[in-house]
Amino acid sequence: MRKAKVYMHKIWAGTIIENEEGFTFYYENDYLKSEKPEAISLTLPITDIPYNSKTMFPFFDGLIPEGWLLDIAEENWKLRESDRMGLLMACCKDCIGAVSIIAETTDNQ
Repeated sequence: MRKAKVYMHKIWAGTIIENEEGFTFYYENDYLKSEKPEAISLTLPITDIPYNSKTMFPFFDGLIPEGWLLDIAEENWKLRESDRMGLLMACCKDCIGAVSIIAETTDNQ
């Protein structure tokens, strides 16, 4: 299982998880209770119900670089183009726009 925190305007908004069944995204309770929580995407509106998908959510997949930038990422981090979660966590710490993805590490990684 791999996990990353999703930030909206530098505020922890949610978490994305990859496991053997696919992907899950959910908004954090504190973010949902904040004054005016903003959805990270029109395709992932604010809700307390987790989103599940067999493949990477299109919004997150769209954050991953393409073309020569993808080639550089694959070479530098030794990732395959098919490892969408790995690419998301490696490349999307400082995206253009309001959303950032920060890999969550565990002691056994």
